[in-house]
Amino acid sequence: MWPRRATKGGILQECSRQCYALPLTAREAGTAITDQCVEAERQIVDEVTAGGSAAEPPRSPSVDDQDLRLWTAFFSITVDCRMVFAKPRPRRNGATHTMKIAQVAPLMESVPPRLYGGSERIVSYLTEALVAEGHDVTLFASGDSITAANLAACCPQALRLCPGVLDPIPHYMMMLDKVRRRAHEFDIIHFHIDQFQYPLFRDLSHRAVTTLHGRQDLPDLYPLYMHFKEMPLISISDAQRAPVPDASFVATVQHGLPADLLPRSLHSHGGYLAFLGRISPEKRVDRAIRIARAVGLPLKIAAKVDKVDTEYFRKEIEPMLASADVEFVGEINERQKARFLGDARALLFPIDWPEPFGLVMIEAMACGTPVLAFNRGSVPEVIEDGVNGYIVEDEDEAVRKMGALLALDRAAVRRRFEVRFTAERMAKDYVKVYKKLLAEADPLQRARPMLVNGNLAVQELT
Repeated sequence: MWPRRATKGGILQECSRQCYALPLTAREAGTAITDQCVEAERQIVDEVTAGGSAAEPPRSPSVDDQDLRLWTAFFSITVDCRMVFAKPRPRRNGATHTMKIAQVAPLMESVPPRLYGGSERIVSYLTEALVAEGHDVTLFASGDSITAANLAACCPQALRLCPGVLDPIPHYMMMLDKVRRRAHEFDIIHFHIDQFQYPLFRDLSHRAVTTLHGRQDLPDLYPLYMHFKEMPLISISDAQRAPVPDASFVATVQHGLPADLLPRSLHSHGGYLAFLGRISPEKRVDRAIRIARAVGLPLKIAAKVDKVDTEYFRKEIEPMLASADVEFVGEINERQKARFLGDARALLFPIDWPEPFGLVMIEAMACGTPVLAFNRGSVPEVIEDGVNGYIVEDEDEAVRKMGALLALDRAAVRRRFEVRFTAERMAKDYVKVYKKLLAEADPLQRARPMLVNGNLAVQELT
């Protein structure tokens, strides 16, 4: 049934899921569709506004080119709208094929986060790199986020820092409703919020992709991915896929940082080993403390303690801090991080869990600081043994490798970062995935409804 709540000259308020099909002549972008198609469309709208049925829309008598069934939706369109193919805006560098991209970020932290927040930080780096490439990007995030993209605020401030927020889920539901209502505006909708969106965007799976930022070895995830097989997923390391190898992965895109974010430091001035991240049982800061003491070097710990890990910190870690050779710095911001990592002789990454990526490893590399990492999760995909750090199996091996680690060429460590882990490379890899998804969609799916000067337009995505 066609939506009936509309008035002549008014706005159709019905409907994100009510669609109509109209065969359109595929003409050069920017030209109007034939008069016959416009007249057919008028007949449909007239019948709708009169309260009748348009179950069998009239077909245009003259469609000479490809007979494409371009599905569109009634997203706040005017009654007397014209259908045209919208002309893509060129990139700033003069190239064509600019994309309209939605980035949907977690709401727990701002984008970028003020302090700790790996996923939100990556969303920020990706968003700004896509904007720099000339793409039209909208960022759905907390209202205190800072971006060169179009910001769609989904809550006033980051939820973790808002004392009045007891349950984040209602805020995510409101955000997803906002994204769904605006879905027609975008070529690609890129989610970074795990699985909340799957039921709402199942019918848009050809242009709604999700990057998985967390661990995938939880038993509840496998049946979820099997249920939503049509939802394309992006992993941040190949190791992340291991627990769910049958999930619908379309690519692996490793993280990247802006090349000029953290200045390289070819000479460490602090004389200490560094631990940066979060204090929790799987991060194993206790290992870092024992390794530093065994090699006779001071250790600085810059980390946050989540509420859930407070008891662990007080019982297991705090007693180990009562000595002059270990300094607990607490959470640090981006500006403090540059000096903290740059002045360190090496970063210790003694994890005991399948870390999906480990952003701090490439942050250290950007400063020229080598990394000593335990062989878990994505570590072998990031660390090149003897080049930008060393991979070890246990604490004894870590102590034995320390001399070789500290002797690594910091300039070479920085060069490997520049080759492999910049935000520019990350953004280009994601754009390749976006284009691949759209190219594999059938013509019916590639039709994206959009508004031009208040009127509905249909752009055939190429």
